[in-house]
Amino acid sequence: MDKTRILLVCLAVWGFAGGCDGLLCNCTTSQCEKNGYRCETTGACMASTSLIDGQEQHVRICIDKEKLVPPGQPFFCLSAEGLLNNHCCYTDYCNSLDLKVHSVTVQPNSSTMMGGWGPVELAAVVAGPLFALFLLVLLGLFLFQHHQRAYGHRQRLEVEDPSTEHLYLAKDKTLQDLIYDLSTSGSGSGLPLFVQRTVARTIVLQEIIGKGRFGEVWRGKWRGGDVAVKIFSSREERSWFREAEIYQTIMLRHENILGFIAADNKDNGTWTQLWLVSDYHEHGSLFDYLNRYSVTIEIMIKLALSAASGLAHLHMEILGTQGKPGIAHRDLKSKNILVKKNLTCAIADLGLAVRHESVTDTIDIAPNQRVGTKRYMAPEVLDESINMCHFDSFKCADIYALGLVYWEIARRCNAGGIHEEYQLPYYDLVPSDPSIEEMRKVVCDQRLRPNVPNWWQSYEALRVMGKIMRECWYANGAARLTALRIKKTLSQLSMDEDVKM
Repeated sequence: MDKTRILLVCLAVWGFAGGCDGLLCNCTTSQCEKNGYRCETTGACMASTSLIDGQEQHVRICIDKEKLVPPGQPFFCLSAEGLLNNHCCYTDYCNSLDLKVHSVTVQPNSSTMMGGWGPVELAAVVAGPLFALFLLVLLGLFLFQHHQRAYGHRQRLEVEDPSTEHLYLAKDKTLQDLIYDLSTSGSGSGLPLFVQRTVARTIVLQEIIGKGRFGEVWRGKWRGGDVAVKIFSSREERSWFREAEIYQTIMLRHENILGFIAADNKDNGTWTQLWLVSDYHEHGSLFDYLNRYSVTIEIMIKLALSAASGLAHLHMEILGTQGKPGIAHRDLKSKNILVKKNLTCAIADLGLAVRHESVTDTIDIAPNQRVGTKRYMAPEVLDESINMCHFDSFKCADIYALGLVYWEIARRCNAGGIHEEYQLPYYDLVPSDPSIEEMRKVVCDQRLRPNVPNWWQSYEALRVMGKIMRECWYANGAARLTALRIKKTLSQLSMDEDVKM
């Protein structure tokens, strides 16, 4: 009976998930509650009654067209005498009827009642429905396990773009070929799911290069090329899914946003590893780089301009059928910005990002309990005055954090033989792991900001950087610069300083 219960649950979940325009049916699952207990499908309506612990259980759901196999006598519509009574129909709300489970009865003269059927025919009549039921149970168990691991709208992650069907992993394809395919596949949203899984499952992990609250980051090898593999713990499934989902946003790919390659969930029988594969950058994060090296004025401008370019692309909305929604990062900091080989930046870690759908004017906020990094939180986030219904509020919070990152970069600028040791923003005002209350007191109540040294005025590049920082740190978010304005100002500065990007 437990298997039957699991089967019915799975049938209900599948029936709901597969809804589409077409036939209207009654639906008794909890997921249908918001739709007035109805669903839509191009397949069939189904009413089902099962006998569980002596009690009749009634279920009404939609069955998708592709699930109606084999034609003429679909598995989903079969009944099992004494256990299950299913009825499929094909008109609106035709599954309103209450079915009864027919009890099994044995007639004393069964050979007469069956019209003289022999043992082979009787065996076929009995074994046929039982075999069909067995297949349904196996199918139900498989779906139950699959949906148990899923949450939210995982279907969106697993929809493959038909325009990328021409892409395949030939044996001689290199990592460079793969990245080229990613940039020319048309959608700008990444490789098809089957290619992602093929790549992920042929990567050889080499060494751990970082750890965080989500899990670990490894350097891996794929066909001779280095890749970065971010491995999430199973309890961080929401973060993994959200980051993979954001990275596969249409038209997100940009030279100053970390290049996404693949996402996969690898079950080794004991636990599930959640992989996110991306480009590998040997310099590591901007935080790591600034700790190791001071920078010239030229490198400071390259780092600052490329970070602004990545954030401007992230924030920008591109209209059209193949358009891109505006995206705000919500956890921008030097540890979430990577330094590429050419010493430009790539923005990473989009697990907390929010998307703005301008057509419906809705903000897609991840169902995630994580918050941003307290040290980089904007005043309106610290005092909880931010307008969560207005997308520009999130972009303004990103700009505040970008100003702090610029302060970290400019401090390490070696101008005239002078540069300072690396420090985190507010290092002299709060402890190493400050609380929100401690940050609020400094940033909101005392209105303090990181110190901008007077000697920066002696160098045009540092003077411009200092001016940009101050205009990123305004208490009023609406008064702050936009990422595009910062990008234009730094582009002009790079031309004046003859910086080669």
